[in-house]
Amino acid sequence: MNVKKIAFSILELATVSKGSSIGEVFANTAVLAKEAEAAGFKRMWFAEHHNMPAIASSIPPILMAHVAQATSTLRVGSGGVMLPNHSPFIVAEQFGTLAHLFPDRIDLGLGRAPGTDPETTRAIKPGFIDATHSFPEDVDKIQNYFSKENKSAKVRVTLAEGMDVPIFILGSSTSSAHLAAKKGLPYAFASHFSTQHFYDAIRIYRNQFEPSASLGEPYVLAGINVFVADTDREAERLYTSNLRLVINILSGTSTPYIEEPTEEMTSDLKEIMQHPRIHQMARYSFIGSKETVKKKIQAFLEETQVDELIIVTTMYAIADRIKSVQLFGEIMSEINGDR
Repeated sequence: MNVKKIAFSILELATVSKGSSIGEVFANTAVLAKEAEAAGFKRMWFAEHHNMPAIASSIPPILMAHVAQATSTLRVGSGGVMLPNHSPFIVAEQFGTLAHLFPDRIDLGLGRAPGTDPETTRAIKPGFIDATHSFPEDVDKIQNYFSKENKSAKVRVTLAEGMDVPIFILGSSTSSAHLAAKKGLPYAFASHFSTQHFYDAIRIYRNQFEPSASLGEPYVLAGINVFVADTDREAERLYTSNLRLVINILSGTSTPYIEEPTEEMTSDLKEIMQHPRIHQMARYSFIGSKETVKKKIQAFLEETQVDELIIVTTMYAIADRIKSVQLFGEIMSEINGDR
């Protein structure tokens, strides 16, 4: 039985439901953040995606400020900033500014992927491929900009110097595990959609971890999909919104919103869920009542020994998302022995 306290957080995509405006989506994100804070969640991170009409989280720093302003203790961060899209100098300026506005509440998660399709990648930054090769060096630059020692450098980000902004390395393959271990940084794996290399990546990270000034021992965050409702049947019904989104992503279909859920999880949809690509992508999806999800989460924690769970909950209605978050908070409080 896992005896250590497990932190739990939210990865927010700001998904757009049919009939909702972007403004309403952002307002609902703040409402969800307040409920998550009350339910004991540690942080809310925003994923950087581009040219995906159903996902509105393209600029994490702006949404971070929006949510931080609406909450008081919840940490907010990027899950992550796709660094090859950006200048390390500007990233340090943005997150240094946020750290002054919201002290001790800002996280900086850094990833190497583009967060979009190849055509959009070229539109964002024509030299993206070259920038991916310099990812380790760009992480170094950001760390330097945040260090007090950089005060003597010619190129400075004075807003960032000495500010407490923890840096996390994000990954969906094993290559990021080597980097996170070598730099002694916490490691967040995107196991909510990239499941194939999860165990290899966290094994590499733990085995190769080198303690640093910021972290003495390995720290693993695992992304999972969570859909909790009063009954297993209701949770399955609510999950169909996410299932359609997965189907659209894998088929290359772009939709402007999250569709309404079906009345029931149909036999056709259940059959689609068994397709090898969908089954693999949704491997770490926890769907059901509190009792059902609690058992599955306990088994996952015992098997992986991760330090933190960061959940994705893509549903059509904000009321259903809020309830799922509240129920998951209760699950984790019970697992952690807090109730």
